[in-house]
Amino acid sequence: MEQQPKMVTGWAARDANGLLSPFSFPLRAKGDEDVVVKILFCGICHSDLSTIKNEWGNAKYPVVPGHEIVGVVAEVGSSVARFTTGDTVGVGYIASTCSACANCRDGFENYCAGLVPSFNAVLPDGAAVHGGFAELAVVHERYVVRIPNGGGASPAPLDRVAPLLCAGVTVYCPMRRLGLDRPGLHLGVAGLGGLGHLAVKFGKAFGVKVTVISTSPWKEAEAVERLGADAFLLSTNAEQMKAAAGTMDGIIDTVSAVHDLTPLITLLRTHGKLVPVGSPGKPVQLALYPLQSGGKSVAGSMIGGMRDTQEMVDYAVEHGVAAEVEVIGMEDVNGAMERLQKGDVRYRFVIDVANTMARGR
Repeated sequence: MEQQPKMVTGWAARDANGLLSPFSFPLRAKGDEDVVVKILFCGICHSDLSTIKNEWGNAKYPVVPGHEIVGVVAEVGSSVARFTTGDTVGVGYIASTCSACANCRDGFENYCAGLVPSFNAVLPDGAAVHGGFAELAVVHERYVVRIPNGGGASPAPLDRVAPLLCAGVTVYCPMRRLGLDRPGLHLGVAGLGGLGHLAVKFGKAFGVKVTVISTSPWKEAEAVERLGADAFLLSTNAEQMKAAAGTMDGIIDTVSAVHDLTPLITLLRTHGKLVPVGSPGKPVQLALYPLQSGGKSVAGSMIGGMRDTQEMVDYAVEHGVAAEVEVIGMEDVNGAMERLQKGDVRYRFVIDVANTMARGR
């Protein structure tokens, strides 16, 4: 007799109003190279909000969101070599890739044309992929990273590690890849939200000078006093922007709203690099002459490959880089989504899935 699939509880949106409620679904059958993860914590990314509200037109309802997952290995497939039951692990944005293209071979799975996200997706075999707002997840071992224990001094704070799996790697990778991690360089961070605050923290860990660029004057104290930025630049202040022109080696632009990139370009030194990692829903403005006249560049970057993600987690735990979070229960997720829409979070909501899933049923 064929074995019945295990039923799992998660929280899903059924339509574009984005309201999440309990949802029972069959857990995908474990393959030989799969890991079954008991989910402990899951961060809430702005892309989760955009997806459940179908802002990008790609929602596959019912949608169980969540792709900043930290958990414990509950089971392993017969061919799994890298993990064993009880290991603390993380799962980010990637659920599957082709494994054969040049990007996959070179460790850049994040740029594989066949990438399947870890939520709101369907695997090549037709199996639905549900995200981390659930009790369990089945993931191929290639797309799982190990969470180190912090070297014995103190364990990694797992709720604060979860956002690293998307927000952290999104800012870490371009800084490493473009050489913006060298001590003594001057790095600008545009926007101070879930991604921006981690860019500040990684920048300080790398030993670079960090200036936060924002339209919100009240964020100056947050940036400098709480997060350790070296300086704050109010982008609506023409005098401050003029004084800072040509002073930055690179800028990580985390702003997700539509905005003009030209003022940021003027802040760069000759051959400086601007890296937009936010995802505005519409095209942004960019005047070409300020770019061309300084030999400056705009570089794309999206999350990170699995090698880079493991490197980032290892570095973060070793150097004490962790997200500033507000931990919530599963039953509070809709209120958190409303607050996220308004930008009312410092700086990442994280759901205590393991301890509160039963309360929300």
